[in-house]
Amino acid sequence: MADNFDPGGQIFRARTALPDLAATGALGQAVAAGLKRGDAVALWGDLGVGKTTLARAILRALGVTGEVPSPTFTIVQSYETPALLVSHYDLYRLKSPREMAELGFEDALDQGAVLVEWPERAPEALPPDTLHIRLTLNDGARIARFTGPAHWQEILHV
Repeated sequence: MADNFDPGGQIFRARTALPDLAATGALGQAVAAGLKRGDAVALWGDLGVGKTTLARAILRALGVTGEVPSPTFTIVQSYETPALLVSHYDLYRLKSPREMAELGFEDALDQGAVLVEWPERAPEALPPDTLHIRLTLNDGARIARFTGPAHWQEILHV
């Protein structure tokens, strides 16, 4: 996981088990409750580990009721929620980190919040105060590991 943090800043690190979809939904609700304009959430993990499922849970908690497709082919999908504009990026097909400017990444941060799947394709585009969530499967159990600004620890209750 990339650490794009100011070494002098306050960072928290934590982990939690996600034994089922309800736990993933609860995590999505917690992240959604803390999201504000300018926030970035980086979703790390292997193919099929649940990054899109977590992104959908966050968007649902923010009030998105329509279809929430994976942005694998479109690379970015934007949602006007009652709370704020949220842009969901899937960088899997990104050929160069320079493409982030063409995709309006900085504008999306200025106008709302962003969820980023496959952030390792353009880690330098992430703001220093990004919340990083790394999803892994260990013997069939899904684990979420967090690294981010200290204020997220209280929001996520981890």
